[in-house]
Amino acid sequence: MHRLYHAPLSPFCRKVRLVLAEKKIEVELVEERYWEKRKDFLLMNPAGQVPVLKANGLILAESSAICEYVEETHPEPPLMPKTPAERAEVRRLVFWFDDKFHREVTANLLYERVNKKITQQGYPDSKNVKNGARNIKYHLDYMGWLLERRRWLAGDRMTLADFAAAAHLSSLDYISDVDWNRSRAVKDWYATIKSRPAFRSLLADHVPGFPQPPQYADLDF
Repeated sequence: MHRLYHAPLSPFCRKVRLVLAEKKIEVELVEERYWEKRKDFLLMNPAGQVPVLKANGLILAESSAICEYVEETHPEPPLMPKTPAERAEVRRLVFWFDDKFHREVTANLLYERVNKKITQQGYPDSKNVKNGARNIKYHLDYMGWLLERRRWLAGDRMTLADFAAAAHLSSLDYISDVDWNRSRAVKDWYATIKSRPAFRSLLADHVPGFPQPPQYADLDF
């Protein structure tokens, strides 16, 4: 049995959950209040961050490292392409969402609206929220540009890049911060990936104090 220490709306945890579910790996989810710096959790990951995965006697931290470990130990169905050039493009896009998108959008919207309240760090900074709302338009346009030229974000097959993007967007969709009418290509892509069995666990998430919006679990949104 795998055990994943996670936070429900963390896009990094969601990326790992999607990978595990896609590969049909049974996992026990343990919600971790990482901001409380629990001693036993810090012993597992001194960085004090989620996700942390216990698997096969190992303790693994950092979402991309976890995902690549799972990919190497459970290669079917594959989430990384065969050629070095294709794998490089997947890694570029994973980094795009986990770094650039995260800094410019997720941190300014999700963290301001939700994380500050949960961790009792004060009220949202309106300037950051405005920046996030502005920045997401650029990212949705870029995704639309990619998807008008490719079947999936990184090429002709679904890859880890799609799960990285979907993890961030699903977290933001939970707080109704995605304008799905901005790009038909992005909306169609998300509807397809949202309909996969791997997404069911995410769509069942409920965060106390933040009720699900109507479109969040609706496959026909």
